[in-house]
Amino acid sequence: MGTIEEPFRPNLPNQVAFDHGLLTLQGDRSPPPIAASPSDRLPLDLVTLIFPSTSPRLSSLPLAPSFPTRRVSMSDNKGVVYLGDGKVDVQSIDDPKLELSYRGKTRQCHHGVILKVISTNICGSDQHMVRGRTTAPAGMVLGHEITGEVVEAGRDVEFIKKGDICSVPFNIACGRCRCCKEGDTGVCENVNPDRPGAAYGYVDMGGWIGGQSRYVMVPYADWNLLAFPDRDQALAKIRDLTMLSDIFPTGYHGAYTAGVTTGSTVYVAGAGPVGLACAHAAQLLGAAVVIVGDMVEERLAQARSFGCETVDLKTEASLPDMIEQILGSREVDCAVDCVGFEARGHGGDSGVEKPATVLNQVMEVTRVGGGVGIPGLYVTDDPGGVDEAARTGNLSLRIGLGWAKSLHFTTGQCPVMKYNRGLMMAILHDRCQIAKAVNATVISLEDAPQGYADFDQGAAKKFVLDPHGILAAAT
Repeated sequence: MGTIEEPFRPNLPNQVAFDHGLLTLQGDRSPPPIAASPSDRLPLDLVTLIFPSTSPRLSSLPLAPSFPTRRVSMSDNKGVVYLGDGKVDVQSIDDPKLELSYRGKTRQCHHGVILKVISTNICGSDQHMVRGRTTAPAGMVLGHEITGEVVEAGRDVEFIKKGDICSVPFNIACGRCRCCKEGDTGVCENVNPDRPGAAYGYVDMGGWIGGQSRYVMVPYADWNLLAFPDRDQALAKIRDLTMLSDIFPTGYHGAYTAGVTTGSTVYVAGAGPVGLACAHAAQLLGAAVVIVGDMVEERLAQARSFGCETVDLKTEASLPDMIEQILGSREVDCAVDCVGFEARGHGGDSGVEKPATVLNQVMEVTRVGGGVGIPGLYVTDDPGGVDEAARTGNLSLRIGLGWAKSLHFTTGQCPVMKYNRGLMMAILHDRCQIAKAVNATVISLEDAPQGYADFDQGAAKKFVLDPHGILAAAT
């Protein structure tokens, strides 16, 4: 893309806009006819872009002064690239374009925008890929947690404008299909040719370029983007607002669908960023007691820092026994699995991968008629699975126990748009402190490989990448 020559846009009727190489009339937002009439008043310098100097029509067009231009630079784009098992690197990547490409076919994306990425986060879901536990191909640009400023907008974008700072839901959704219209944006039917649901920079999720980069393209911008109401306020709270793209809504989704409400007792399996976000969301929903289980003491300490009870799953005591020590009851009202398919055993088996452990435990400790939220990721293809069944997503579940207790389960990708606006308002009006809860830690884009390595070792931090140094400058 490099540098774009962009005309200054005065407030005139039928003004001409040169938007990403396309000549448009702002009055009706449609391309002009090739035989422009004198009444169109096209500036001569723009006319020559579409008419050769020998055109007989050129002499009939009125002369008009050229609009001044400003230069918009998006050069030197870089991104975090997955290179293979355990390896990522920050490399130069192509500048984003307002284009859609699939299987060698390309078309213009007039409904999209290009964002200058202000913040983008490392997610546990990214870590699954980097560990080689998915079928992700080498060369993918990673990253689905994106917050950025609009620097270019397609001609069909009406409600999002340049300069807006926006949160990008990790779900890519069209806003037009049945699922989108019913609020199930996590399984949009039109943005992934292979299966419902899409995301930026993620395996089997449509091939969309990831946002752990300096610039990124977002399609269906009017539908997908959540614009913050005030720029200065957004930048002041950017460490909290960056969590809106994924982990805060995902954690909230897990707690909400499990049935957390005023006075609930809740067990959250996993004290990674999503688990911590879920615990904080449960508090926001009015839970009386939130118990977080994990095997890393640093993570458990982080959960205790904002008022959670904790249980160490490396100990030999059973989970019901540990819950009883806290509540006086061996069961909770609601439970949430924030671990997913790389779960390990309990106690003496804590060093052994047993992917069904958490699912079976949450069924065991949830009361009759209670609910279980499962935002933890489970996949259909796991090359590193412990056995042949696990490699195809078949786990040894005590489904009979869940059925006998009349439990309800909620699975699947979080439909971020159901929750992000409300959570934004809670952040802006100081009703929650999600950045503090997940220990948001800002690092440069170039330090992403080290961030991935530290996260893989169980660091009790949510790494926030700062591609342009905006967050560092604000401290």
